[in-house]
Amino acid sequence: MRITILAVPPVLPSIHRDLVLSESAVGALTGLPILILSVAAIAGSALIARIGARRAWIAGLLLIAICGAARGAGPSTLMLFAMTVLMGIGVAVCQPAAPTVVGEWFPRQIGFATAIYVNGLLVGETLSAALTIPYILPLLHGSWEWSFVFWSLPVFLAVLLLATFTRETPARAGPAAEWWPNWRDGFMWRLGIIQGGASIAYWGANAFIPDYLHAVARPELIGPSLAVINFGQLPASFATLFLAQRLAGKREVFIYLGLLALAGLAVFILAPGWLGVLAIGFVGAATSFTMVMVLALLPMVAEQRDVHHLTAGVLTISYGGTFIGNFLSGVLWDATHAPLAAFVPLGIGAVVLTLGAVGMRKVSPA
Repeated sequence: MRITILAVPPVLPSIHRDLVLSESAVGALTGLPILILSVAAIAGSALIARIGARRAWIAGLLLIAICGAARGAGPSTLMLFAMTVLMGIGVAVCQPAAPTVVGEWFPRQIGFATAIYVNGLLVGETLSAALTIPYILPLLHGSWEWSFVFWSLPVFLAVLLLATFTRETPARAGPAAEWWPNWRDGFMWRLGIIQGGASIAYWGANAFIPDYLHAVARPELIGPSLAVINFGQLPASFATLFLAQRLAGKREVFIYLGLLALAGLAVFILAPGWLGVLAIGFVGAATSFTMVMVLALLPMVAEQRDVHHLTAGVLTISYGGTFIGNFLSGVLWDATHAPLAAFVPLGIGAVVLTLGAVGMRKVSPA
């Protein structure tokens, strides 16, 4: 679900050079899958209501695999952006399907099951972010185009595994499943804002760290920084295997996570070098923990038949804000010619994560 998206940041300098993209275009390219996650999440909810979560998940993964591989065809700016849009639609279908399947298959272990699949998701994105520069690009003679094909292969494998080893859950008797989010649900908006703040910090860092470090003459830190921010997610995410069921719904957890992400960004900027590389890992840790907590809450607070459209609403809000944050980072850089300006929206995202949890009602996990 993420491995093809996070394959982009390591090769951004090469794409930037070969296709002559502006910083605004770089922000749009890295933020485009996020925008599609926002725009198409409701369509994904509708598909789940029609054909079921498992079938929708398989269809979404197949679209990710095909279009993720095709992004390098040409190479062409038009092909790159068009296939990125279609790949984003595939991810948008998968995202609301995942919590729905968790609720169907593991109704008594929602927190643990959510942590399991999010750990898999994070391992996938960490592999593509961390291994592309030192191993995959040399293997492929430096071709960023073929690197996209390479990282689509595990997605094809996931399609095969899901289709072969899982079965559709029988539909329960009752009214037809709804698919349109309830936009008057204040709790849905709060979760969307919290997740949006975390996503702005995480996706923005992945998008702009490569060009930022080039601009400040520290290109040797690009690979380590991308590896650390993504590897930094793993300890926090593994911790959720034991803590998600207990901590989900506690607002103070989100407040502390926002402050941790803000501190990590501050140290990365103020202490350039290996200390900054280490600090950026706390951004990955805070944002991954936030994601598990939000996703675990969805099947806990909603009836099973409502999980997919509640998830779609949260994703629409959070990823819409993430795209705006990414694009604004690029615009600020272009407008000011100051690389540091790109990190302003990231800091705002961390603040939003903290403030979004203030006043949140306590939820008791089931």
